[in-house]
Parts: sequence; structure tokens; C-alpha cells
Amino acid sequence: MIRLLIADDHAIFRQGLRQVLALAPEFDLAGEAKNGWEVIELVRAGNFNLLLLDMNMPGPNGVELIKRVRDEAPRLPILVLSMHGESQIAGRAIRAGASGYLTKDSEPETLIDAIRLVAAGGNYIEPAVAARMVFNDAPNDADQPHLSLSDREYQVFLLLVQGHGVNEIGEQLHLSAKTVSTHKFRLMQKLGVGNLSDLVRYALKQGLTQ
Repeated sequence: MIRLLIADDHAIFRQGLRQVLALAPEFDLAGEAKNGWEVIELVRAGNFNLLLLDMNMPGPNGVELIKRVRDEAPRLPILVLSMHGESQIAGRAIRAGASGYLTKDSEPETLIDAIRLVAAGGNYIEPAVAARMVFNDAPNDADQPHLSLSDREYQVFLLLVQGHGVNEIGEQLHLSAKTVSTHKFRLMQKLGVGNLSDLVRYALKQGLTQ
């Protein structure tokens, strides 16, 4: 039996996942989380075989949450199920410690196969995302300066272009507003933009928005 912990902040999506997971008799949906803090708490308390994780939730999320789960449960496989199909985001998730990555528009059969593979100790990256990683995104800082951002800078960057303010980002990431402002200044320097509107335009051009 594969004991699963699913983490997503949308109740309707979690309900859909339950229906999909019910198609595989060897899956046991043993826990659900709707934010990063619940993920950490359940990982500490539970005995799971796989974490099915959304990248964008309240509380610790994304790369930061993956790293925290790795610290709490180094052997727990993490399969990211994200709305983002960009190879840069997938690459950061894998480097942070995720064992697999696929997008939410994947077919149910693909998700089931990916869970089985990752729970057994394998790795899975959605083929279309993997192809972009190999063929389209050879590092080129001149064309893609966001590749030079640190994980924290990239996290702040995504939250900024999603419309979150400095204080809100600080509360979500448990950072001071001053620290968030410093990250904002540095990432805008690296991306060569002078204001938030230019930052949003950059994200749209690079396909980095939701």
C-alpha cells in the first residue's frame, strides 16, 4: 500500500485528486494539507510513502517547502503537481529535492503512473517539461537573466508579479519587510527592470506567470 499525503490549497482540486487516486487500489490517501505549515506538521507526525505537492500554497511553499520537507523526512519522495509548465520552475523544484514534476493538466493515468514510479524510488518529469529543459533552456544569462536569481530572489520575484506587496510577502515567507525589499532591489537589478510594471512585463515575456 502506498500511503499518500496530498497538499493543495484548493478544496475542489483535492476532491478531484481523491477521485483520481481511487482508481488505483494500492493508494491510501492518508493525509491532506492545505498550506505549507500543515505539510510540515503532517510530515513530522505521519508515516507516508509519497508527498504529492502543489508549489503555490499559503505559508512556506515552492522551493523553500521542498527543502524543509527534505530536512524533516529525507527519504520521503516528493512529486510536484503544479500549474506551472515552465522548465525553470521544474528545474528549481528538482534541484531542491523533488523526485518528480508534472503539471495539473496531465491525464489521470499519467499521474497514477508517476506516483507509482516515484514511490518506488524512481524519478519522473513530464515529457513536455523535460523536453523544454533539454532543448529550449540552455542557460543564457543574456536572454534569461532570471536564471541567475537565487532561490529566495526567484520566490520573491514570483510573488511580486502575482500582485503581492512587500509586507504580505514578508508575512508569507517569515521575513522582515526590509529583507524582502532588499531581495526585490537585487532581483530587479539582475533583471534590468526599473519598476513593478516592467517586472510584470518581463515575467509575461518569459512565460513565468500563472
